[in-house]
Amino acid sequence: MDSATKMPAAFLGHGNPMNALETNRYTQAWRAFGASVGRPRAILVVSAHWYINATAVTAMSRPRTIHDFYGFPQPLFDVQYPAPGLPELAAEVSDAVHPTWVGADIDSWGIDHGTWSVLLHAFPDADIPVVQLSINADKSFDYHLDLGARLAPLRERGVLIVGSGNVVHNLGGVDRRLADSGFDWAQRFDEDAKVTMLDDPIRAAELDAHPDFRHAVPTPDHFLPLLYLAGLAGSGGGRTDVLIDGYAYGSLSMTAYTLDLDHPTVGAGSGAAADLPPAVPPDGSNM
Repeated sequence: MDSATKMPAAFLGHGNPMNALETNRYTQAWRAFGASVGRPRAILVVSAHWYINATAVTAMSRPRTIHDFYGFPQPLFDVQYPAPGLPELAAEVSDAVHPTWVGADIDSWGIDHGTWSVLLHAFPDADIPVVQLSINADKSFDYHLDLGARLAPLRERGVLIVGSGNVVHNLGGVDRRLADSGFDWAQRFDEDAKVTMLDDPIRAAELDAHPDFRHAVPTPDHFLPLLYLAGLAGSGGGRTDVLIDGYAYGSLSMTAYTLDLDHPTVGAGSGAAADLPPAVPPDGSNM
């Protein structure tokens, strides 16, 4: 791809890491998304699973594949996503968001499962450089929305920006009997978030006032990546679309959004997201 061509952007609801190993309608949507965007110069991912007390970007040439969970079957721990890094992108991110300070992580993080579980499907060859931007746990929703907006110039340089989390993510509320449906409160919040993202994405930072917010977002880590896409959409006035939507185990939303991308054709696949293995305690597995 010509690096001067403006890249789209996305938020992908990644759910259970077992989705990395399976084919279902969500993973087929991720694959269709990857096939539709062309070849980026690099992929910058804001993953729910790099949630720390700082704003940082990975700056190593060979990021390691991180298996940041426990209790899952061995094949998931055997997964490797050997994409290269792009150290010079750290400086570009820092310049784009100046005067916000961004640290360069050269050895502590890598590619976590919030990133590789979706990229395995979207870009299975693992030959495009991948860089992660941390989520600063000390900052407000408005900070993250603004930081997303400031990243917009990177899209003009061939960088695909992807948020990976879940709009609704309440692991304490998981009900294994509801593999392909959502509780009423989960559906209400997800649907109202959808109206916001499609009609006025800049207002996504106000969703913390929603009456179902405390149930849908008991911790902000999986919700915050959505604000990066909202910030990008608000900064450029682009078109957001739903890539795929649905629920898992009552308390997880699998909704995914794209920005400035012709809607890809999504294969059939099965209705449900990947099964949660019986031995996995959902509220302590770092899903």
